[in-house]
Amino acid sequence: MTSSPPRSPRLLLLSALLLAVTGVVVLSLPSAGVSNSPAAPPTRPPAAAAPPSSPPPPSPSPQPSSPSASRHISGASSSTPTQPPEPARPTALPPHGEGPAGDHTVQQALETAWPADLCPVDEQRLRALGTSLLRADATGVGRADWPEVFQGRHQAVAPAFAAARFRVQAVIARRDGPAGRAVVHLVWAGTDRGGTFTDGRITDLQFVRSVTKGGARWSPKP
Repeated sequence: MTSSPPRSPRLLLLSALLLAVTGVVVLSLPSAGVSNSPAAPPTRPPAAAAPPSSPPPPSPSPQPSSPSASRHISGASSSTPTQPPEPARPTALPPHGEGPAGDHTVQQALETAWPADLCPVDEQRLRALGTSLLRADATGVGRADWPEVFQGRHQAVAPAFAAARFRVQAVIARRDGPAGRAVVHLVWAGTDRGGTFTDGRITDLQFVRSVTKGGARWSPKP
């Protein structure tokens, strides 16, 4: 029997180095391939984030309604009782010295401040009588038509105003207490004997109604 020749030390060293390298490679492999523990379930990829929802469009602001519509709505919804009509206010008088152009305004002011309370026939008659009596007293014109007023010494009294510029601006007739009595309210203008013209003068003349064979008659109170 023949014996094998002895191995070379170089060959032994090379084999040991090869085994060492092999062991390092085996140890460096991932442990998942050799582990007996159950594998963890695969993780689900995170869901894609939902896009942010856009905010709802702002509601349109109410448009201001027209004035007429506002009045219509407020009038329909409110139940305010109807207010009683206000009493008529006196008409503003014209300034002094306005002349005949302002007489109509004075007449309206009298009628508004003192409502009528006589029948139209009596009022018209009293207005004419009052104007005639005032003219006779102030200017002397027509005193003969009033003998019961201008007699004796009263007939001789000189008139205080000139007839040329005498003017009745307004006149009304109203009741004066009990039935059969009335007062004529006159606003007039005139120039006195000193040459001073003044308008807006006020005179009240009282009359009494009497019934005779010829009918009803209005006479000035003495």
